[in-house]
Amino acid sequence: MVLTLSPPPSWSFAPPAWWRRCTELRIDVERPSQPMEDAFGSIYDRIHQPGDRLHGIPAIPLNDPDLVVRYREADGEFYVYVEDVRHRRLAGYTVFNRLIEVNRAADRVVRAPHSSYGEAYQRRGLASAIYRWGLGAGLCLVTGARQSPGAHALWRSLARDHELGCVRLQDKTLTYLGPEVAPEVMDALHTRMLLLGSGWTLARFAAATGMRGI
Repeated sequence: MVLTLSPPPSWSFAPPAWWRRCTELRIDVERPSQPMEDAFGSIYDRIHQPGDRLHGIPAIPLNDPDLVVRYREADGEFYVYVEDVRHRRLAGYTVFNRLIEVNRAADRVVRAPHSSYGEAYQRRGLASAIYRWGLGAGLCLVTGARQSPGAHALWRSLARDHELGCVRLQDKTLTYLGPEVAPEVMDALHTRMLLLGSGWTLARFAAATGMRGI
């Protein structure tokens, strides 16, 4: 089954509604020092604890009846939690992070996604569904400095529906390198992959971010 969900109504990108400044700056998801499942349990408890800032955040269903997606924004970053309502636990999360390496103009447009899911929920298309959700709402995505083979394959699969290109990110500037680059260029620390969200073209993206090479 291909998991799908509709973009939340608050994600409107003309101009980007998600860019409005949030007053709540707390970061909810960090790389946990405790075991992953314990960290997931802590987040799940907060979602269901009256008075916690995660309690009552919006939820929308997936087409899997066991799962719902909850989401919030903090300081321009998106936190998307997948909850298993039947087993009463957190399946995992995806965070659309801001990139400190980009300039202010690009910071308004791009986010770098990071996902972490429990072993029982991996290879079920959850990250793919959420990335497609963000792309469909108009987010443009850039990879981090390093990608796992699985993440690389996911981005290639997303390229069937969204334009994929390679960029160099250096000195706060994006430079377009083309749809494909040589392996040694792809392996360079400053080379990233770019996925354009719905409604974006390379020309429009370059105009909005100051990206060179177009």
